[in-house]
Amino acid sequence: MAKPSRRLSHENAVFAQALLAGLPAIIVATVLIWQGDFPARVQWTLGVLVFGSWLGFAAAARMRVVRPLQTMANLLSALREGDFSVRARGARRDEPLGDVLAEINILSRTLQDQRIGAMEATALLRTVMEEIDVAIFAFDESGTLRLANPAAQNLLDKPAERILGRAAAELGLTECLEGETGRIININFPGKAGRWGMRRTLFREGGRPHQLVVIGDLSQALREEELKAWQRLVRVLGHELNNSLAPIKSLAGSLGALLRREKRAPDWEADMRSGLEIIESRSEGLSRFMQAYAKFAKLPAPAIAPCEIAPLVQRITALETRLSATILGGDDLTIGCDAAQIEQVLINLVKNAVEAALEMRTAGHPEAGVRIAWSRQGKVFELRVEDDGPGIANATNLFVPFFTTKPAGSGIGLVLCRQIAENHGGSLVLKNRTDASGTIASLRLPA
Repeated sequence: MAKPSRRLSHENAVFAQALLAGLPAIIVATVLIWQGDFPARVQWTLGVLVFGSWLGFAAAARMRVVRPLQTMANLLSALREGDFSVRARGARRDEPLGDVLAEINILSRTLQDQRIGAMEATALLRTVMEEIDVAIFAFDESGTLRLANPAAQNLLDKPAERILGRAAAELGLTECLEGETGRIININFPGKAGRWGMRRTLFREGGRPHQLVVIGDLSQALREEELKAWQRLVRVLGHELNNSLAPIKSLAGSLGALLRREKRAPDWEADMRSGLEIIESRSEGLSRFMQAYAKFAKLPAPAIAPCEIAPLVQRITALETRLSATILGGDDLTIGCDAAQIEQVLINLVKNAVEAALEMRTAGHPEAGVRIAWSRQGKVFELRVEDDGPGIANATNLFVPFFTTKPAGSGIGLVLCRQIAENHGGSLVLKNRTDASGTIASLRLPA
């Protein structure tokens, strides 16, 4: 087995090369001294002087090369240890060695600035995490808790030293690491119970995957929105009930006063019959309103099944006898949906479009009509119902429950249609046409 070759160190190689560089001159000087006509004492003195100078200058050359390298090594070592305050002297740009030292000084200054920026950013992040009222948890790849801000500690009702390093199962947070990344959860934490908005995301630290879980309390916000919803509902219901009960009460009082009279007019029976008919009509209207509300409140989840679009549209248009809608058609498509619910949406959209077109025909525009078309764009199916009506006058209240501008309307149709579309993972948008008078209703569903 061959022995490994032993290489000279850099400083010894420099020393050896310096000696070799001066060796010819030393040989010549030695020969001249010993062959010259000099006394022996002078020859030995000159020989020692020449030989000592030779070794001294070689050692000086060695130190001249080695010392800057040692300085640079010390500077880089300080940078590695995180000490960015050390600077090299003699960093001049007029020589290669000065360029190297200047670049090291610039690197040290840059790292110092970056470190200060990182420390300030970390301090800001720590302050935000301490002040924010949202609980933040960070788990490593094994599900062990590695970070918890003060809000998270309050949520678990334990200080950081008692929860960090423990598994999610021990802390009752397993549900937060499973399922959808963003959802509403109902968990009774040791520190507080309620409804929580949870969002989970992945990040890497040290090349290893971690999960960041953010949990916010939705109870207060949901209670406020629920209160607003109840207030709107009570206001609308109260308005509709008053619209029906006020005339019923007035008519009932008038009819009661009529019956209490000793002398009645000859046509009192006709007045009685007319008043009762009005009461019956208003009662039926109130009953329809409550049935519409019950239908809206009890909308079942869609039963998804394959559905052919063209036959479905043809069935809907055949139901509208007041005005024939023009089917512009589209591709032969079959999508997954609840056919019965989508039919209800199309019935409402076509009905509204026909009524808008008939309004324009009454106003002297006999060409007003309704057109239906559909298409598929990537993973989205879109059906459009376009009319030549007067357009949408009040788009703000378009999807407000029970709001209607029609004398016999319930204000439920469009709200029900949008709810059906959203339950299918789609959307319903109504907007005025830009090329002419009228409205375009766009129903979009996953294809």
